[in-house]
Amino acid sequence: MTEQKLASEEVANLKKLQTNQQTLIKDFGELEYQIQLLEIEKEKLVKNLEKFKQEEKSLANDLNKKYGDGVINLEKEVFQS
Repeated sequence: MTEQKLASEEVANLKKLQTNQQTLIKDFGELEYQIQLLEIEKEKLVKNLEKFKQEEKSLANDLNKKYGDGVINLEKEVFQS
């Protein structure tokens, strides 16, 4: 096997590519970490939304039992049947 000396420009280009590759790997890792944090936050928001929808449905049922079918005007604070 014979060896040939690489030109300094070739070595510099290879090292630059290697550095760029390491930066990309690091950046992808950080991005994936942030994606996972966002997924956790999304799960929390979904649970809050489910709880909100249950509360909304419960209140709607209570108001429907009390007032029957109709429309609520919050600006006037009245129920219209």
